[in-house]
Amino acid sequence: RAGRDLVEMELAAVNTVVTVTSTHQNRLADRGNKISVSSLKIAHSLSWLFCLVRSLFPKKQREPKGPSQNVPGWKLFGKVPARESAPKDSRTIQQVAGTSPTQPQQGRRKNLEFEPLSTTALILEDRPANLPAKSVEEAQRHRQEYDEMVAEAKKRELKEAQRKRKEMKERFKQEESIANAMVVWNNDILPNWENTRNTRRVRELWWQGLPPNVRGKVWSLAIGNELNITPELYEIFLSRAKERWRSFSETGSETEADDGASLADRESSLDLIKLDISRTFPPLFIFQKGGPYHDLLHSVLGAYTCYRPDVGYVQGMSFIAAVLILNLEEADAFIAFANLLNKPCQLAFFRVDHDLMLKYFAAFEVFFEENLPRLFNHFQSSNLTPDLYLIDWIFTLYSKSLPLDVACRVWDVFCRDGEEFLFRTGLGILRLYEDVLLQLDFIRSAQFLTRLPEDIGSDRLFACIAAAPMLNGNRKWSQVSSSKQKKT
Repeated sequence: RAGRDLVEMELAAVNTVVTVTSTHQNRLADRGNKISVSSLKIAHSLSWLFCLVRSLFPKKQREPKGPSQNVPGWKLFGKVPARESAPKDSRTIQQVAGTSPTQPQQGRRKNLEFEPLSTTALILEDRPANLPAKSVEEAQRHRQEYDEMVAEAKKRELKEAQRKRKEMKERFKQEESIANAMVVWNNDILPNWENTRNTRRVRELWWQGLPPNVRGKVWSLAIGNELNITPELYEIFLSRAKERWRSFSETGSETEADDGASLADRESSLDLIKLDISRTFPPLFIFQKGGPYHDLLHSVLGAYTCYRPDVGYVQGMSFIAAVLILNLEEADAFIAFANLLNKPCQLAFFRVDHDLMLKYFAAFEVFFEENLPRLFNHFQSSNLTPDLYLIDWIFTLYSKSLPLDVACRVWDVFCRDGEEFLFRTGLGILRLYEDVLLQLDFIRSAQFLTRLPEDIGSDRLFACIAAAPMLNGNRKWSQVSSSKQKKT
């Protein structure tokens, strides 16, 4: 509107110039003077321009708002609120569409239970007035398509609701089972540990998984304390570790100590601890810097490097210490950690005793071939040896490879059966994914086994573990392992 007013003012000025020019021409005529041809041409051009502009910008008359302006607008994803002023002339749009502004819209649904989304709007709603109306056949086809989509959506919702009810029922059943088992462990088993730990009833309960609130206590009792470590001894090694960290941070180096560890080894251990702590269960965000268990994990690992300088820190230890910290108090976690790493199998791996590690792998292959001959032959033809996947599993006791809840259940039975169950768990994983692994080549098989799927369920895994007995003829794991280790 402002632009139109400006143009009209300019045209009025032009009109004034033309009028003045005409008056001046008349006066000159009276005086007997003649106007030049060029002046007449200019006046004629200005008059023609004025008429042209006035025709292009007619003065628009205000019209009362029609009833169509209150009709809800149209957009792809459903209705929009009524507009106070339409951007276009509603009468012009109605004329183009061939309808009148008062014509009722046929087929519009009333009292919708929900605002239509894009599909609903395109199928069930009438087209906007500036588009051709739907034919009867097209409207019926759209209605049928919409009904089919609604029926399919209802089926999916029903199926999802049934799945959730089933999960909830299983969860309630599992929680009730855990509550009952907790009562049995606290009242019957733990008070009489030495007399009940090897009974058939306790071993069956153990296999089903320990209740979380008694897990740490059972682990401590099952691992034992052959090293006779006390909480006071832990405090001594922890203070020694803190002193070394302080000295190292102030001077950037450490003096040679009489503990048998070289300067390079100790500095390497300090660097590895800092690096590994940030990689320990990163989804939990509790062991990383600033987390509630960061300093606690750092203390346990640092104290162990002072307690066993001959072993030092090896990558993978942080996961074992973290699982223990989640289930035990600080000093108890250190005691269990030191005793657990002192077991023959763990000591062989963390000391990187290659000859002894190869003997463990050879014993594993005996039971691998016994339980899964097809997969064993496939791995043999692909040159996929156990060290490519077992090292990572054994180093972290499956706490890095499996979901944490599944790994804790593996730890439950590992504390009961010892190192045998670590290799039996490996056979269970191979059995669980046997069909998948048979279709993979060397590289893909190694990648799959070093990064297992995250949806492993404990029940499925333990069913496969139960189907893989550690028997080779009449020989058990301990016999096969001992025979392998005796060979030079």
